[in-house]
Parts: sequence; C-alpha cells; structure tokens
Amino acid sequence: MTVAASTDSAPISTAAGLPAGLALGAVRLRVRDAARAIAFYTGTLGLNLLAEESDGIVRLGAGGHVLVELEERRDARPRPRGTTGLFHVAILVPDRPALAVVLRRLVAQRVAIGASDHIVSEALYLDDPDGNGIEIYRDRPASEWRWENGTVAMATDQLDGRGLLNEAPAATPLDEPLPAGTRVGHVHLQVGDLAGARRFYVDHLGFDVTTDRYPGALFVSAGGYHHHLGLNVWQSRGGGPAPQDSVGLVHYAIKLPDAAAVEALRIRLEVAGESTAPIPGGFSAADPWGTRVRVSAA
Repeated sequence: MTVAASTDSAPISTAAGLPAGLALGAVRLRVRDAARAIAFYTGTLGLNLLAEESDGIVRLGAGGHVLVELEERRDARPRPRGTTGLFHVAILVPDRPALAVVLRRLVAQRVAIGASDHIVSEALYLDDPDGNGIEIYRDRPASEWRWENGTVAMATDQLDGRGLLNEAPAATPLDEPLPAGTRVGHVHLQVGDLAGARRFYVDHLGFDVTTDRYPGALFVSAGGYHHHLGLNVWQSRGGGPAPQDSVGLVHYAIKLPDAAAVEALRIRLEVAGESTAPIPGGFSAADPWGTRVRVSAA
C-alpha cells in the first residue's frame, strides 16, 4: 500500500529540536547465549566481532564501528507477547550489491527471511536466535524519494529478489563481512499507544513525523531522512514493558553532532517534564514504556 503520492516537494518539519546531523549509534540486545548470538551475527549477518569486554558485553560491527552490542543473561526469559520494546533493529548497507551479497548468504544458509520493497528502500527481515527482529536494507537515492505535504511515500511491496541476487558480485565469497559504511539506519519500536509515542518522540524529543499513514504506526526522523525510528502498536497496543529479565532491547543510541546539541536536548526534555540520567558524554532517557535511549555526541 503506497502511503503518499508522488511529488518533488521537500519534507516539511512538524517539530523542532533535533539537528540534521543526527545518526543512530549502537543497539544493545539482551541474549541468552552469547556464543550462539555471536555465531549468528558474524556468520549469518556478516558483522565483525570487535570486542568481548571484561564486563561481559560483546561488540560487533562493520568497518571498525560498533553497531550491535550483546549482553548475555543465561536465565533470560522470552519476551512476553504484547509487551513493548524492539520490533527490529535495521542495519543499513551502503548499496544494492552489498545487500545482494547478504541475500546470497541467507539463501545459501537456508535462513527463513521476509523481504519488502518500501519505495525508499529494499529490505530483508529475519530474527536472531533469541527472537530479536533484524532488518538489513539499502536505501534508494534520496533524490528518488517522493514527498507530499511533509510525508514520504513508503509501501510494503514485493521485493524483486531475483533482480537483487543478480547484483551480487560473482567473485564475492559468501563469508564476506558487511562493508565499511554499514551502520544502524533505523530502529523500529513497539509502543503501547501512538498518541503517547508522538508526545514523547515528536513533541518532547523533537523528531519530525515523516509519515503517519500506515495504520497503527508512526515514522519519525531528523534532517529529512525517511525514518530514524518506527513506532507501532501492531502487536503491543495497550501493552507495557517486558520484564527486566527478558531477552530483547536494553537500549539504543542517538548521536548528535556536538556536546552543545546534546545539552540543548537534555534541557528540552527536562523542560518537557521528562527525566534524564547522566552517562559518559551525555544522558539517557526513557519513553513512556521504559524503552531507553542514550544520547551523546558523535
């Protein structure tokens, strides 16, 4: 279903406060078995193991940059259905051939996947061994995105998988890691209600709405990106946070251009009545369902 018509107009801001230089940082996930998760994130997704810290945190990434952190908890329970938290973490690769290599690897390993053409992007979907949702995608050029009245056209259409596979360089081995330039493109969250999500993420945190035309979902960004965050109630309407001992999202990170932007956002949130807590180089805050974001300078 296409959610906006084609036009050449630029996005219109619906909120102020977040700079165009915003980017997403590492996403930390709680898992039951770190070794099993490492095997998945390296051998299936193509991330590199960057560090296994003395505090038990495992860091994985691409091009030397950390994208995913794993926190092992052997007694962690599955996240109860209907609770809020992670829908998926979306890893953005630099181009279509890089996504094609990922698809070749997933097909060769016979991994169960979903796939969609979202007009602004092409995406592959799968779960990690603990049921954490993963998206791997590539963006179409921003010049091809279609905006109307401040919202961007997105859809959930069938992906041309055969055409994508044909873009994989023949000489690239299946165990080729994800290339430099790969990053966390967006994080999609499950929330309890969209009004509360809009109040926190748009009115208080300062994201712009990029589309609210998907039933049960809201997409927001900074700087005219199609979305840095997705927020939906498809499985979590009226739900509350998962127990602390559940697998799933621990926190995700927002990187702002400098310390002044971080401090301005902290003040903005506190003026809006939100609580913040200091972290090295910045602060953390939680949405109405306890999903925690860590804000610091890039």
